[in-house]
Amino acid sequence: MKLALKNYEDVDSWKTIMFLYTSAVKEVNTKLEILNDEFQHVHQYNPIEHIKTRIKTPESIVKKLKRNGHETSIENMVKYVNDIAGVRLICSFTSDIYKLAEMIGNQSDLKVLSIKDYIKNPKESGYKSYHMLVSVPIFLSDSVVDTKVEIQIRTIAMDFWASLEHKIYYKFEGNAPEYISRELQECAEMVSTLDEKMLSLNEAILACLDEEEESGC
Repeated sequence: MKLALKNYEDVDSWKTIMFLYTSAVKEVNTKLEILNDEFQHVHQYNPIEHIKTRIKTPESIVKKLKRNGHETSIENMVKYVNDIAGVRLICSFTSDIYKLAEMIGNQSDLKVLSIKDYIKNPKESGYKSYHMLVSVPIFLSDSVVDTKVEIQIRTIAMDFWASLEHKIYYKFEGNAPEYISRELQECAEMVSTLDEKMLSLNEAILACLDEEEESGC
């Protein structure tokens, strides 16, 4: 995103940047709702349980810049903080995650900048989610600005675990006791087992329904 806006203290610049991120979230949210409606129309099935959107607070942005050793400026914010605009997709099954990721990647006016698959490669804490960093064109009256949005795709179970982990580490300011971290890792393993079992059960149900249709029942 190339903008001649560098001073964090400049209120007009700050408002313009946040307007772009807010607009980008709206654009991506609309695209995802249309994809979900189309999937329902074609396959009689909704892969998305629900969509959550958020814009990072100024305090969080500044904290992240300082944590990563960057000076606080509009330029650094745009360059180094990739999750200011965030969209989270919650699915029923792990198979839905990869279907949605493929559908998003096929959008001609979205550019996929990077992918982090924390499902196949979980974080040490046990965190699982599929992250896509995309850029979406925001059409203004006199220009077009490509704006970054982070899309996270996870199952209901993964989202429950991630929300709990966030609350716990927020209370301990990132320094939770070792036994709590260990318990969280064990819960992450339970979540993975639950997701596998639910996916297997869903596949068995679909196979059973197909057999009934073929037999004419």
